[in-house]
Amino acid sequence: MTDTAVGQARTAPGGSDRPLTEAYDTALLDLDGVVYAGPHAIVHAVESLASAREAGMRLAYVTNNASRPPRMVAEHLTELGVPAEAADVINSAQAAARLVAEKVPAGSKVLVVGGAGLVEALAERGLVAVRSLDEEPVAVVQGYDPTVGWQHLAEASYAVARGLPWVASNTDLTVPTARGIAPGNGTLVAAVRTATGAEPEVAGKPLPPMHRETVIRTGAKRPLVVGDRLDTDIEGAYNGGVDSLLVFTGVTTPAQLLAAPAEHRPTYLAADLRGLLVGQPVVETLGGGRYGCGGFEAGLDGGVLRLDGAGEDPYDGLRALCAAAWTAVDADGVVPDGRKALAELGL
Repeated sequence: MTDTAVGQARTAPGGSDRPLTEAYDTALLDLDGVVYAGPHAIVHAVESLASAREAGMRLAYVTNNASRPPRMVAEHLTELGVPAEAADVINSAQAAARLVAEKVPAGSKVLVVGGAGLVEALAERGLVAVRSLDEEPVAVVQGYDPTVGWQHLAEASYAVARGLPWVASNTDLTVPTARGIAPGNGTLVAAVRTATGAEPEVAGKPLPPMHRETVIRTGAKRPLVVGDRLDTDIEGAYNGGVDSLLVFTGVTTPAQLLAAPAEHRPTYLAADLRGLLVGQPVVETLGGGRYGCGGFEAGLDGGVLRLDGAGEDPYDGLRALCAAAWTAVDADGVVPDGRKALAELGL
């Protein structure tokens, strides 16, 4: 297991001689792009999570998607074959509601731009959700929901322009769906920002309010963040000083990983959630600017990443490439060209 400090720079993926289910007590799992995409489970997710649970790992589902209450998310997970209770789900609506509750008196009216997840989270904090500035709210909270339209954004703009505190559940620009990548809450927040010139206080990943909410609700002692996004899941783990596992079933590509700045570099990486059930190989420093993992060797040749060797697992090759690429980025700020090496791995 890797000891991670807040803000610690990583120059290579970490290794673990034990399955991650043994090295960590709680998996803090993102949902969209990790466990499911829209109405369907991600490949290998159901059986991998069942095995992790049987191994004694607690599973908590941590999502920036604020559209549905935890109860509905838990029901959806259970329908997919991943048994879950409402208490197992932590969303950015809960973190946003806690932020709002710290700013306004109990029983206050709050203008909601979003769905049932935000409404329920506010009620849990003793706040009253309203939909119009005419109802005299004292704050604005905004989260993703597919029903949000121009009228909702305009109402928020009017309220924010009057100086009401504005909290956004998250600023993810995109959200994965069963049909592909769609606009996320960050895109909707940008509309209000453009109309008002104001900036919201953001609750969700990768910022501290979401990590605080997760720790409060799970009581995790040795958490492992599991996600598909570098700019939310992995950066959130980095900011919280905890380890992370990146899976490639959502939005992040291997090429993006090679170019990752320090705050976007995961501790571990795997094709999918089966990575929870195994250890992680160590990346060796071979000297001469070369790095090895699982039979692969990687280094720079004229600013281009070169891959040699013949390992069995292409992700071992990617681990070695990450070490070479991240070291180069830290040295001179230039991202080396890894297209040929990734093509050789089939990634």
